[in-house]
Amino acid sequence: MAEIVLFGEPMAMFVADSVGPLDKVNKFTRSLAGSEVNVAIGLRRLGHSVLYVSRLGNDPFGKYIENCLQNEGIEIRCTYDAEHATGFQLKSKVNSGDPEVYYFRSNSAATYLTGRDVDSTDFSGTRFLHLTGIFPALSQSCRNAAYRLIERAHENAIPISFDPNLRPGLWKSSKVMVSILNDMISRCDFVLPGIEEGEILTGCKDPKGIAEYYLSRGVKMVTVKLGSHGSYTQTKDKSFFQSCVGVNKIVDTVGAGDGFAVGIISGILEGLDLYQAVKRGNAIGALQLMVRGDNEGLPTKEKLEDFMRSSHDETTAGD
Repeated sequence: MAEIVLFGEPMAMFVADSVGPLDKVNKFTRSLAGSEVNVAIGLRRLGHSVLYVSRLGNDPFGKYIENCLQNEGIEIRCTYDAEHATGFQLKSKVNSGDPEVYYFRSNSAATYLTGRDVDSTDFSGTRFLHLTGIFPALSQSCRNAAYRLIERAHENAIPISFDPNLRPGLWKSSKVMVSILNDMISRCDFVLPGIEEGEILTGCKDPKGIAEYYLSRGVKMVTVKLGSHGSYTQTKDKSFFQSCVGVNKIVDTVGAGDGFAVGIISGILEGLDLYQAVKRGNAIGALQLMVRGDNEGLPTKEKLEDFMRSSHDETTAGD
């Protein structure tokens, strides 16, 4: 059985070949997208075994996604849905800042994942479960499945990491989003919010306040992503800032947070101390920032080690 299990919605993505508004672009390059997909790819490239579970439309996009995941060496368990299509998205090309992303995912095949898909999954040998806030936002059945995933992880003593990855447009209201995600996070071991996400979810503006909010609710470790300023990590007995490493030029911001999660999860699985795991997360996030595409910058272990040897960062106490 795979070391890491992920559930989510994989999507076909069409990235603009030229800079400008999406409605003005004539040519696009097809790629693969999805937060959980990015984490799965990143972990597999570092040598970890991964199981990815989803539903795909019985269409060319679904076949394309399955082929991409197989080519990465990821174990997949995807049900093909003849009645609902695979989701896809358009993504703009930019010279700076965040790209425009337009989703076509309403009523997609993945929104019909249920608790039955969770119960039919074999967790024997699984060492880690990674969740994001996107999966429970897709539909009520996905939300129920996410809660069931947490239950199954607890039943099997599997640690859980949670990346909020806020998508307000997928929720009925911001109030509902905050309530449900905070409830889910309180049942997890590691939480990885961005600083702006943390403020939305907790009302706290500083990383220490965000961390203490979740630590007081049972989370074991909180790492707040601070963009170009690196990250802040806090547990029950330690806290520290880690600077960002080696970003020569930001090409594409999408996927950097997923790369950060890859570093944290792989570091924990490989027995690295907390400082080294966070340092790895910062490094993989930096590599992803310098490449166009959602997962094209996710490194092999050899490329990661070379990059970390050539980069300089700084760890400072959080207090």
